Amino acid sequence: MAWRFKASKYKNAAPIVPKAEACVREISVGSYQTYGNNIAASAAFMAFNWEHSGSSVAVLPLDDCGRKSKTMPLLHGHTDTVTDLKFSPFHDGLLATASQDCLVKIWHIPEKGLEQSLSDPEAVFSHKQRRVETIGFHPTADGLLYSTAAGCVALFDVAAQKEIFSNNEHPEVIQSASWREDGTVLATSCKDKCVRIFDPRAAGSPIQMLAESHQSITDSRVVWLGNQTRILTTGFDAARLRQVIIRDIRNFNVPVKTLELDCSTGILMPLFDADTNMLFLAGKGDTTINYLEITDKDPYLIEGLRHTGEQTKGACLVPKRALKVMEAEVNRVLQLTSNMVIPIMYQVPRKTYRDFHADLYPETAGYRTDLVASEWLNGTNQAVPKMSLDPAKREHGDEPIVPRLGPKPFSSNTGDVSFDKVFAVPVAPGSHENISNVGQENCSDVPAPGAKPDLIVEIEIQKSHEREPNVAGNGNGNGVQKSLTTSERRKIFEQNSESSGNSTEGEDRTDADLRRFSAVRSSIAERRRVYESRSKSQVDDKAQSPVPLRRESSKVEPLKPSQQLGGNSNVMPASGIDSKRISVPEGKLMEEHRQRGNGAGLKKSATEAAFSAASTKRTSTVFGKVSKFRHLKGTPGHKSTHIENLRNLSRQIPGECNGFHANHERVAVPLSGPGGKIAIFELSRPGRLPDGVIPSLVNGSNIMDFQWDPFDAQRLAVACDDGIVKLWRIEEGGLSEPTNTPQGELTAHLDKIYFIRFHPLAADVLLTASYDMTIKLWDLRTMTEKCALTGHTDQIFDFAWSPCGKLGASVCKDGKIRVYNPRQSETPVREGNGPVGTRGARITWALEGHYIVCTGFDKVSERQISVYNAQKLTAPLNTASLDVSPSILIPYYDEDSSTLFVTGKGDSTIYCYEITDEEPYICPLSHHRCSSLHQGLSFLTKNHCDVASVEFSKAYRLTNTTIEPLSFTVPRIKSELFQDDLFPPTRITWSATLSAEDWFACNDKIAAKVSLKPEGMDTLSSKQQVPALAKKPDHSNFGSKSEYESNKQQEIQKSVSARMEYTTKLEQDEMEGVDENEWQE
Repeated sequence: MAWRFKASKYKNAAPIVPKAEACVREISVGSYQTYGNNIAASAAFMAFNWEHSGSSVAVLPLDDCGRKSKTMPLLHGHTDTVTDLKFSPFHDGLLATASQDCLVKIWHIPEKGLEQSLSDPEAVFSHKQRRVETIGFHPTADGLLYSTAAGCVALFDVAAQKEIFSNNEHPEVIQSASWREDGTVLATSCKDKCVRIFDPRAAGSPIQMLAESHQSITDSRVVWLGNQTRILTTGFDAARLRQVIIRDIRNFNVPVKTLELDCSTGILMPLFDADTNMLFLAGKGDTTINYLEITDKDPYLIEGLRHTGEQTKGACLVPKRALKVMEAEVNRVLQLTSNMVIPIMYQVPRKTYRDFHADLYPETAGYRTDLVASEWLNGTNQAVPKMSLDPAKREHGDEPIVPRLGPKPFSSNTGDVSFDKVFAVPVAPGSHENISNVGQENCSDVPAPGAKPDLIVEIEIQKSHEREPNVAGNGNGNGVQKSLTTSERRKIFEQNSESSGNSTEGEDRTDADLRRFSAVRSSIAERRRVYESRSKSQVDDKAQSPVPLRRESSKVEPLKPSQQLGGNSNVMPASGIDSKRISVPEGKLMEEHRQRGNGAGLKKSATEAAFSAASTKRTSTVFGKVSKFRHLKGTPGHKSTHIENLRNLSRQIPGECNGFHANHERVAVPLSGPGGKIAIFELSRPGRLPDGVIPSLVNGSNIMDFQWDPFDAQRLAVACDDGIVKLWRIEEGGLSEPTNTPQGELTAHLDKIYFIRFHPLAADVLLTASYDMTIKLWDLRTMTEKCALTGHTDQIFDFAWSPCGKLGASVCKDGKIRVYNPRQSETPVREGNGPVGTRGARITWALEGHYIVCTGFDKVSERQISVYNAQKLTAPLNTASLDVSPSILIPYYDEDSSTLFVTGKGDSTIYCYEITDEEPYICPLSHHRCSSLHQGLSFLTKNHCDVASVEFSKAYRLTNTTIEPLSFTVPRIKSELFQDDLFPPTRITWSATLSAEDWFACNDKIAAKVSLKPEGMDTLSSKQQVPALAKKPDHSNFGSKSEYESNKQQEIQKSVSARMEYTTKLEQDEMEGVDENEWQE
């Protein structure tokens, strides 16, 4: 048949999109400026960037679907956007991630997926202050990883955890790289508009070929077309048209085929399947995924059916061994959108799908290789053995191919470790076929097929007898273990893994013999009883889920000298296991400890008792205990308490100013217009404001910030853009007319003032921060400067005093958080990294000054809240992301309840969190959603809360036209009692603890505490106390037993109780039961 009439088997492959219920939904994916595909898949898992910053990675089972929570477990391993991520072709649970933080990290995903968030990788490689762009595994050598950063190509040996090759000959940033299928050479596309063939093992320069490619520097991708001599690149031409170019390395400078597509800004991500020559082009930001078939002759690219759907954020192909071959699925594309992962199945139409269509599935590259990184680097080339996708030729038939999730191909304990030296060998607990017998003479190296992989131990396989001396104690070498081939060891592991799913923890020898079809067969009733007991144990194990996890090293006990084989160097002690790797359920751990007790009952440890008690608790909360304030309720005051008819509110207040301040008597609101006017409203006179001119304070200059004196409800300090702080005193009854005469003026700076802050304990102490990047402290009694703080290199966003009044923390536009001791040093005593966003930030102290809470923005303008240890500011303990909004989150912290309220100007939601001293450090509470947008929020001191109504915080809320009181309460049943568990003695912050003179003289005092309990109100704790048992009548007059006799009687009772036999068996447990034939009848 002529070439032009030859039909392709895959020409009519049609994309089939599942329903939304079969997709991963409600995920959070941003737009990332990276050269990666943002999603990767193995035969067991899928991984993709998470949230707007992209610094975390979500890992889900490949067949997962449904809605996902924002609290799902993630990989928290990078401090910046993850640029690329890839799975190993030989280990489905081995994931590599690269990031803008210049690091490459290796992760091991547990068999059941992520049950808790991971932050400790298995290995870390650094690119030395260069952003890592791409990453990938070698197609034939196990444990060989490549990465690119700027113009550098680096190779890493994952097993040895070291860099084995590095080259910097690329003049610009490498945008993409792809290995040839045989793993001999690498193709790279660079920002200098050239494509190169790269051979790391070549003598001299590794760049073997170079040719000009796409004439745009925006972005380009390269993929090697299987094991052919051709490569395919995608990019843009000089006119910004998207291009696809095919080149043959035998004539590298001349393109074989150039295809011009359309004019769009999204780079085409090429996804190529070498078995079927199917090419998928998914453009970032496009709604279309093109399918083309690559041929050996003209026209080289044949267009197939096109899929149109959601906007693409990323895409990847699923490995062939995970496909549904009995449904004629020849490929599957995972499309990542802004809120979904859509598996698109490409199916070849056939009349029937009952049989396996062998013509659609040629043999594909397997998942086993004997080649390691060191051998490949020394010049060894070895193809990966092919495997068939025919279920009839599979070990498990129609079932999916068992994913290879382990063993881990590397260890961090030693430097010279390879896959041949580190292998996980399962041990059957309680059996004599222990791995310690492998060194004995005439002993089989292959464990029983039914052995359960319960305890993982690391074994060093001796490669040769010549290089390593005999250590078994006999000179003939019989004590040295025979070296198994890699394929044999893998077969052993997979057989054991298969049998582990059917074995139980407490399986006895009789049951094992029955399942292995031993010659000694019992009656049907016995076998049924054994089966029922095994089923019961399986049900009990499932009832423990979810269970806490513990490191494998805590479960493994070091072998005693009497248990170790003398001279056997092939068995490593269990203590050598890497404690960061393997986690086991706590319930399973306890059961094994009980089984290893040799009949002697082991006492429950404190840890075991704690976990057993915790297993009965509700596990729906994010943190360990349910907060008393979890269901706090915000209630606006009645309309009769509102101040209405506000008008002419100023919208020009700087971001460093909160824009609204209130105390228990009056509120201050800035007004628009010239002159810097601030209106004062008396809270004792609510209602509708009369029309006309609103009495105000005329400052004469633009207002930068203002704040009430915390110890004097009549004094207001106003900072202006001329560097002057004006002190106003409001007479009793409030303002009756506009005034421009302040009580005093303080010329603080020669430039604009950012903000002002009163001291929380000392009277007449004011802090000012200016555009000259200095902070000054003033004594308002004498109007003199006492000290100045330096060290800021950019705009100062905020400053907060510690609860003790000794320290202060500032957050700056340069991304730094600084802690000062103003009376000791003008420079910061501690410094750390703060929010990276430059829009603004706020800072406050928490938990008696041991922690610092900072609100700000990340690189993509997403608002976030970070909690720091006040003693270690290097990195936040935890960060909570909210949303993307231009308004700065203004925090208020209630130290008695450890509740953090945050909101921004123009928001309608007040976010509530509890700050704790243990993970996750910031726990969400019930947020309060207002009926309208607010322009400001100001909280009152604790003594003005109505504790009789269980009100633990009170605030005033400024809207466009009203000022409304807002009450935060906790629902309680016995509200007539004083809730002393919610209201501990509170610090007095509404009156001065010491004077300015004492504070500047370092004569510190601790703020006194006062109880908020109203008179005549009973406390809740007093009513909940259990009444003491009535005392027994004193029989001392009738004669009392001596202490010796009492102790002797107790000992006799204990002795008798210990010797009494009791049983929990029932009579029917000993019955034979009915015959099997009767069951069938």
